[in-house]
Parts: sequence; C-alpha cells; structure tokens
Amino acid sequence: MSSIAIHPAVDSGFRATDAAFTGGTLVCKCASNPVKVRIKGDIAHNHACGCTKCWKPEGAAFSVVAVAPTESVEVLENGNKLAVVDPAALIQRHACKECGVHMYGPVEREHPFQGLSFVHPERFQESGWAKPTFAAFVSSIIESGFDPAKMDAVRGQLKASGLEPYDCLSPGLMDYIATWTAKKSGALAA
Repeated sequence: MSSIAIHPAVDSGFRATDAAFTGGTLVCKCASNPVKVRIKGDIAHNHACGCTKCWKPEGAAFSVVAVAPTESVEVLENGNKLAVVDPAALIQRHACKECGVHMYGPVEREHPFQGLSFVHPERFQESGWAKPTFAAFVSSIIESGFDPAKMDAVRGQLKASGLEPYDCLSPGLMDYIATWTAKKSGALAA
C-alpha cells in the first residue's frame, strides 16, 4: 500500500500526550506578527477530519481538529488579522487573513456543540496535547478531488494509525447529538 499524506501529526506519529496538559497558545504560520490564541485548559475529541471546510496543512488530505470551551479561548495577539471564513457556517472559523490558518471556530447558534470552539492542536506552541482518536467525514476528501479508487487505502492507513474511520462523527459524539435533539424535542426528559 502506498503512503497517503493523511496529516503530518498522523503520518509522523503522535507527539507524546501529557495527562497534565492544561492548554497553551495556538500560533498561525505568519513569520512576523503571528496571530496568537490562548486555550485555557485541555482539548477534547481530537480527530482527523476530511471535511472540505477545515483548514489543512498543504498536501494533507485531513485536518486535525479538536474542541475547547469557547469561554476558554482568548485572542492574545494580532486579532486584527482574523476574519470569519464563512459567516453562514455553523462553525464560525476565524482564520488569519495573511497565512490562512484557522485559529478557532466557535459554534454560537443553537446546536449540540454550542459553546464549543474548534481548534487545530498542531498549532500549539506547547507539546503534550491529546492525540487524535478517530477520523471523521472520511468520504468527504473525495469532494476536494481525492481519487475515490484510493479510499480503501485511506481507511486502511487510518486504521493502521489507530484512527477508526467514520463517514460522520464518532459513535459517542453522534449519541451526544441525538440525545441533545431528543431532549429538545421532548422525546427524552431534559
């Protein structure tokens, strides 16, 4: 099987996870005056994502993305360089206007993920963040022009890397969304 560029953090092995990781500073790719965003606390649900909306390093088929409570996100430096990529999207991805890196993406409207912000942990200056634990929206890489004939190889490589491939979110997150929806509709007690 030929090697497919999943994502540098996946392809080169994961950095050691530190149980004491308490957040850090995300930094964009700009050589001068980079945007810096502080995440106070650990991240959750880190995963490889194949959707066409997430920022990906050049040449990578997937992004690596996790969530943190929006209240734990603080722009430290050069926030004037940030702009929302797509104001109509559920995730309000704030990207650096110069280098294009998505720095954080809060979910602000009513949704099971409201109050969370999506971040790209490989942009942390610090090491020790939780490694990705699954791959989501795997088939979506086809939408960005990936050869459909290579999808079995992609799924095999993801599994070999310890990432169970899904064409949605992980079962735990899908259960969370369904529970939120059922409580909102009254099918389950709130």
